[in-house]
Amino acid sequence: FMGPSAPGSHALKQSLPAPPPAASIQGHAGPSTQGLTAGVGDGHAAVAQSLASLGVRYMFGVVGIPVTPLASAAQAAGIRFFGMRNEQAAGYAAAAAGFLSGVPAALLTVSGPGAIHAIAGVSHASTNCWPMLLLSGSAEVGELGKGAFQELDQVAALRPFCKYAASASSVGEVCGVLAQALQATTSGRPGPAYVDLPTNMLLSRATASLSQQPLVPERPQAPAASVAAAVALLKNAQRPLLITGKGAAYSGAEKEVQHLANRFGLPVLGTSMGRGLLPDNHPLCVNAARSMALAISDVAIVVGARLNWMLHFAEPPRWAPDVRIVLVDAQPNERDASVAAATLVGDARAVLGQLLQEASVQGLDPSAWRPWIQQLTTKAHTATHSLARRLSSAPSSPLEYYGALGVLRHALQHLMPAPLVISEGANTMDMSRLILPVRAPRTRLDAGTWGTMGVGLGFAVAAAAVAHSSNPQQLVVAVEGDSAFGFSGMELETLVRYRLPVVVLVMNNAGIYGGDRRPDALAAAAQRGMQAGGFGSDPAPTAFVPYARHDQMMSAFGGKGLRAASVPELQAAVTTAIHSALQDKVPALIDVILDPMAGVESGNVHSFNAPKAKL
Repeated sequence: FMGPSAPGSHALKQSLPAPPPAASIQGHAGPSTQGLTAGVGDGHAAVAQSLASLGVRYMFGVVGIPVTPLASAAQAAGIRFFGMRNEQAAGYAAAAAGFLSGVPAALLTVSGPGAIHAIAGVSHASTNCWPMLLLSGSAEVGELGKGAFQELDQVAALRPFCKYAASASSVGEVCGVLAQALQATTSGRPGPAYVDLPTNMLLSRATASLSQQPLVPERPQAPAASVAAAVALLKNAQRPLLITGKGAAYSGAEKEVQHLANRFGLPVLGTSMGRGLLPDNHPLCVNAARSMALAISDVAIVVGARLNWMLHFAEPPRWAPDVRIVLVDAQPNERDASVAAATLVGDARAVLGQLLQEASVQGLDPSAWRPWIQQLTTKAHTATHSLARRLSSAPSSPLEYYGALGVLRHALQHLMPAPLVISEGANTMDMSRLILPVRAPRTRLDAGTWGTMGVGLGFAVAAAAVAHSSNPQQLVVAVEGDSAFGFSGMELETLVRYRLPVVVLVMNNAGIYGGDRRPDALAAAAQRGMQAGGFGSDPAPTAFVPYARHDQMMSAFGGKGLRAASVPELQAAVTTAIHSALQDKVPALIDVILDPMAGVESGNVHSFNAPKAKL
């Protein structure tokens, strides 16, 4: 695999044979296992060597029966293995590594419950259109139907979430099945694939005769006539807009986006993980004028993003009723295609290159857009100055989001290479999007299309792993709501064990959303019911242990634990944490004590919570 690659546009050049391939790993089971060392010359080694030959570089997982030797076999084959504490977090790590590197990463689990736990990461990858490969051990084929250890039809369980799901039932099939699975992860719209690894196959003798080469993705272009029609729409536009989604980021389309902005004056709006293709500080980046840009634009080129809730379905009142949408997507869904005035099916980077060329051929003149650009930049400057005033006037104590994230913003703004920032938690994620700028592509990760909580520390492991290969001095920062942190907090031990350059900030407001925000009538009704039931001292559903010591949790694993309750304390803690992570290779966690009433109950995302009922 050659990445970063397109958002679901990979048609692979290599022709893949149906398993078993003609020249592959051959083997047999039964008495042949006598004298074998697990992981050497057996099915474990066959899987690992096949993955390595096909281009896989990272594997995340939790080992156990029957896959423990496979992790060491992967290391022997040159694949970096990260042993995690939970399959959910490992799955989120594998998904993020695929997005960041453009190469599918593997998730390794045990059979039965391990495979089921993996569904969280697999479904997250599917929903966000990120490539990943799940490998799970399974019961011996000869014991199926008898109540075997952790017996489960795992192929059937995973199939609804995967583009490809199959079992490698013999060593001779391994290389072919894995090749087909990896092809599926990146062809069309990216997503996950699953390969079932029966115990008897893993324990079979194998003789290696590998001929597979790394699978090389193509970058399909859109039909020339469709490209010409899209540029014609742009020529007649008065208020054009280029919207970049995470698919464009995955495609590595930053140069094309920057050329369109710089050469033709197109304003650019990035979705949360599509930001950075044009840096936030570029004059034509209009993220700070998002509402105006969406509401008034008359032609919008949407690249690598779906017209779902994150873009308000491309419907009024958030969008102009007569907007003409040019959709650039490797595999658009029927609804999005029906909304678009023009649909360009192909690789994001390749299609943007076509648009650039066609715009030159047609003599695209952006002079008519100047009033629109001035309108947007004026709005963006006003919003930017308003944010600066809010940050400068934030109280030192008690800390709230503007004060706390303002400290982090200042500390990160000049670091090179640009840090990769992860944020999750309702208020924490929303405020991080507002306050923390994005300077480079693929340097922002968050809860994504599903709004999945618990992804943060798995993402941090993946981000540090990928950065190690290309930017060893890149800092990874995970800004975690205390609720979101709780889903995967034990992965702090993973960060310390692998000495990853990660700084974690836990926004500690002692609960989900912070203090008890229930209407008085609802709180009183709940209290009456609890008293009647004999459990009247129970806490509110959103409450946690008040200001738990997350810093001590990091210290317990050998990391750097810090705590801050004011702006000066946080400034000192952030400086210490960055030095610890980058210079000492000791990950750090800052427990940030927030005002429990800072922020709002449901974040800043629509009005998803139902109206408060009268009781």
